[in-house]
Amino acid sequence: MRSISRRSLLPLALAGAAAAATVALSLPKMSTDAAAASLLGGGGMTGKPAPAFAGINSWVNSPPLKMEELRGKVVLVDFWTYTCINCLNALPYVKAWHEKYKDQGLVVVGVHSPEYEEEKSLAGLKEAITRLGITHPVAQDNDFKTWKNYSNRYWPALYLVDKQGKVVYTHFGEGAYQQTEAQIQALLKQPG
Repeated sequence: MRSISRRSLLPLALAGAAAAATVALSLPKMSTDAAAASLLGGGGMTGKPAPAFAGINSWVNSPPLKMEELRGKVVLVDFWTYTCINCLNALPYVKAWHEKYKDQGLVVVGVHSPEYEEEKSLAGLKEAITRLGITHPVAQDNDFKTWKNYSNRYWPALYLVDKQGKVVYTHFGEGAYQQTEAQIQALLKQPG
């Protein structure tokens, strides 16, 4: 077996670095926010009309909802799945916001996008909803059509939609509960 010296690798390393720099310089310039939104998936939804609930297999706790029929209300879209520990950790906050603000014009919609095949069962989803004490509407998005409409990539993912139907705030993962609630409160105060 032939031994390779470090010195013989130096020209290859320099050539690789030069190629990478050339590619990086040829990419379109993006602001830090645009680059972050690109990496975060659905973060690029901010300021855009909220996508429709598409390809929903079933609705639980509600008749089918349409985003355009929710104009004049603040909508919190929560992408979740019942086996996701991060989703389960965020769920008490989502449920509390539903209870606290539903009479003031907040509509919480849980979009259940299953991570595992066994989560696609409507009976299993209904059992989880009952066990977890969820009373807000839940859309079963087994084929990820609504997930894709939002360019979502994460569980949990929160999208706040203003009364005019635009996505104005996103949060991915756990945390930022006070910030999210402050956004809900501010949106509810805005004229419809």
